Amino acid sequence: MVRSSHILAAALFAALLGGCGGGVAPLTFDLAALPPAGRPIAAGRSIVVSEPVGIQPFEADRIIVRENGGALSFLGGGQWADRLPRLIQTRLIQSLENSGRLRSVSRPGDKVVADYQLISEIRAFDVQAATGEAVVDLSLKLVADGTGKVAAARIFTARVPVSKIDAGNGARALDQALVTVLADVVRWVNSGR
Repeated sequence: MVRSSHILAAALFAALLGGCGGGVAPLTFDLAALPPAGRPIAAGRSIVVSEPVGIQPFEADRIIVRENGGALSFLGGGQWADRLPRLIQTRLIQSLENSGRLRSVSRPGDKVVADYQLISEIRAFDVQAATGEAVVDLSLKLVADGTGKVAAARIFTARVPVSKIDAGNGARALDQALVTVLADVVRWVNSGR
């Protein structure tokens, strides 16, 4: 009798836990950094890369769809491997490091003395239902660390077609669009502008 009550309690506990998950766990997607560019070139500049800012929906780990009329919703069945701003910051840092053209690339909390701070804003990072495209739109500023003067500013945009609006296709297309933007950002930062 005691054994059967333990089995019943375990079954009830398992059922309660199963109900907490709300079904199938979403797939988790990552974003890619640019690969190493080969032989490093000696350079004297160092850069601190801040975490991008953006409107509240971009602060999460969800894949966003911009519906007709501008409404934002989340794509079911998928999520990013981290909060989107932190994931973009990490891939920016890795891509700049992989270029081999800077003395150092770090985060603000690393306490590294830098020549410039790279400040960015996520203007778009979503799948647009009306056009069937993944759109990445980032605004970046290179700010001289000692003076706070904006040395250069530019908006980087890439669009990649999405064959079907679902988590897998949306995440892949957004990743491809980000790689295009990262390549443009690395060229821009390394050009000294």
